Amino acid sequence: MSGILLEVCVDDPDGLEAAVAGGADRIELCSALGAGGLTPSPGLMAVAAPPPVPVYAMIRPRAGDFIYDRADLEVMRRDIDAARHAGLAGVVLGASLADGRLDARMLTKLAGHAAGMGLTLHRAFDLVPDFAEAMEIAVDLGFERILTSGGAKTAPEAVDTLERLIELAAGRLSIMPGSGITIDTIEALVPRLAITEIHSSCSIAGPANDMRLIEMGFAAPERRRTDAAKIRAMRARLDAPVAKA
Repeated sequence: MSGILLEVCVDDPDGLEAAVAGGADRIELCSALGAGGLTPSPGLMAVAAPPPVPVYAMIRPRAGDFIYDRADLEVMRRDIDAARHAGLAGVVLGASLADGRLDARMLTKLAGHAAGMGLTLHRAFDLVPDFAEAMEIAVDLGFERILTSGGAKTAPEAVDTLERLIELAAGRLSIMPGSGITIDTIEALVPRLAITEIHSSCSIAGPANDMRLIEMGFAAPERRRTDAAKIRAMRARLDAPVAKA
């Protein structure tokens, strides 16, 4: 399993510190991971820099769908500027049309605004009706990788699809499995899939939120936190020699 890069998604300063301490190779910086990850604040971006490992900022201005209008585009451009100003290595982008296809025009504008930065296409890809068409858009726009669960809720449920996506990519960009990847599920993907990187939260359940905060709508019932020990364990598993049949 050696040679597989581990990207860890975090949404607060403690998670950032745990990811670095645990040995993450790259960090996806977000806010609100409970909502699938939103754009981190400029303050959190600044805390992440200068980064000891590459940090990519999620650029997603709101929860819900990935259908964006002109006002959303302006916000996202400014968020890309904030990531660049903070010295982050790249950004994580995605945009959809009403029918689920990638919004190539919107992505062209966003990728152009992020020129010179690394680019990850996020799981808006998992909603598309035609993976091959979407992949060509990603390749043409210069995305380095696609973060995908293969169209399923979790990546381990879609190993066959992920295998086909890797074949479609043909080395032009990386297919990075993400969603539901833990120590317990990684064996479903590796070494079967010819991947060079994976994406995981490496999180554990934290202390319960105060019930009054939950009742007032200030907090979710479950609290999770990035765990350095989980990251170390995942890193060790990825670095372990593959047993010969």
